[in-house]
Amino acid sequence: MDKTFILEIVTPVKVVCKEEVLHVKAPGVGGYFGVLYNHAPFLTALKIGVIEAETSAGMHYYATSGGFCEVIENAMKILVETAEAATEIDIERAKQARDRALARLEKKSPDIDVPRAQGALARAMNRLEVAALR
Repeated sequence: MDKTFILEIVTPVKVVCKEEVLHVKAPGVGGYFGVLYNHAPFLTALKIGVIEAETSAGMHYYATSGGFCEVIENAMKILVETAEAATEIDIERAKQARDRALARLEKKSPDIDVPRAQGALARAMNRLEVAALR
């Protein structure tokens, strides 16, 4: 029998994922980390990136904008502002968001919020990369 644990990905709006998994790889602020059954308890912040969840049925991929992760008693809870399954990402919308962010950054106008535009670009690029993993 495979040793599984529960992965739950939650946003302020909905539960994006709640399933038994064999392994999870997530984007920690110090780098990507992996979690298996009986992992030691810990809490960490997440950055923009891809969450990879291996289940008995195959791999599932989620684009996240960052947040927090808690691992305790064979359960991994990920609390994030946004998360999307690779299969649910609207590629055209992500391309439009990327193009808008690039246009803002190219303007070099003093009224442009550069860190905000850079964040929007990073989120859009991440969504496009995760969508390619379908």
